[in-house]
Amino acid sequence: MKLQIEVDDHGTIVDARFKTFGCGSAIASSSLATEWVKGKSVDEALTIKNTDIAKELCLPPVKLHCSMLAEDAIKAALADYRRKQQDDQQEAVRASV
Repeated sequence: MKLQIEVDDHGTIVDARFKTFGCGSAIASSSLATEWVKGKSVDEALTIKNTDIAKELCLPPVKLHCSMLAEDAIKAALADYRRKQQDDQQEAVRASV
């Protein structure tokens, strides 16, 4: 499960896309995650939990790992965004010296 986000200059997630290989529950969890992160700030998106996704989709216990993958994908996408922001800031500092 891979999640990509687009964040505007104000720190709001304006778009999200996913790539998932797996069962319908995994695809549904990914799709819901993209819908829920859109319009949220990066910090707000971190509050989305797998239990919320599982509850919304009425996932059976045997499929709860799908919602966990979706939460992990959100966290990974946000961590990647923050890492890239730090890299950009460091490059700007080096360029100004």
